[in-house]
Amino acid sequence: MPFDIFAEFAGQPLWLWAAFLSFVGLVLWLDLGVINNHDGVISPARSAMMWGGFATCALVFAGYVYFLYEPDPAFYSGTGDLNAQATVQYVTGYLLETALAFDNIFVISMVFAFFAVPPAYQHRVLFWGIIGAIVFRAIFIGLGSAIVNELTWVLFVFAAILIFSGWKMLRSMGAASHAPDASKIVRFVERFVPVTQDIRNHNFFVRVPNPAGRAVLHATPLFLALLTVELVDIVFAIDSVPAIFAVTRDPFIVYTSNIFAILGLRSMYFMLAAAANRFVYLKAGLAAVLVLIGGKIIWNFGLHKELHLVPYLEAHWSLLATLVLVGGAILASVWTTRTVKDSTQLGPTGGDQR
Repeated sequence: MPFDIFAEFAGQPLWLWAAFLSFVGLVLWLDLGVINNHDGVISPARSAMMWGGFATCALVFAGYVYFLYEPDPAFYSGTGDLNAQATVQYVTGYLLETALAFDNIFVISMVFAFFAVPPAYQHRVLFWGIIGAIVFRAIFIGLGSAIVNELTWVLFVFAAILIFSGWKMLRSMGAASHAPDASKIVRFVERFVPVTQDIRNHNFFVRVPNPAGRAVLHATPLFLALLTVELVDIVFAIDSVPAIFAVTRDPFIVYTSNIFAILGLRSMYFMLAAAANRFVYLKAGLAAVLVLIGGKIIWNFGLHKELHLVPYLEAHWSLLATLVLVGGAILASVWTTRTVKDSTQLGPTGGDQR
């Protein structure tokens, strides 16, 4: 049977999914293969320019959703312009996932410090980390979409996760973020391949002569850092995937908004990590967003759909709440810490602590 590119997957033709992934592949190739094809430190200014490029791509894609996308009505509630609904949901999802990824950035900076990753090699780790994020998010979103669209009550589980996560984040106000226990990752990798004690170049694997003079393949701390970054993304997906399904149930909108947010935040890492100590109220803003989105699930699918007690809350309310709460938290943080100098600890400050 011939392969049919017009066959549908999750409400959209396969060619559209392939076209989007091909575009992302092209952008990543331009990033590492052309623009950043040499090892070097990414300055905050260049980092901001890179983010601006990805943000522009995200906005252009929003135009595609509004004018050309064909939404599947099965994933949308009520009547009206489905393209307008899809566009609002896409923009909301993009901003929400971008906001939730802020804390991810700060944890990644601690991973780099733990493994003593030189600033010149950090972009390479982040780049390959994006590849893993694209794959893992596809798996999580695919499973989540299949479950949510078959068992709507699972959304209430997502609501509980979001509210609990918001409460936990609020309780951690003032406390430092924690990275996964990297020592366990080291021991796991050493069960399969020897690990070098230092980083000798930008390679994830190198060949080192053993006492007999035979070159033996070794993993480097750079590879361990990459694995830990992937683990960090998986951990943060526990919050971000339920949050985006509270905004939209369209798998294509969920996935594309996720990927554009990940691309943008990874490119902006070198600016955000340097100013990590200034975002003092960011956790409070993110916590409020998580709780409100969890409450929105209960409102729309419990009080509205099941009990018919309240009107349906459209996606633009989530967009407005995200802009006000996260934007307000960032502005308040910047104003409060206006006399605080940005941290410059983007390099191997922690040393190899294995």
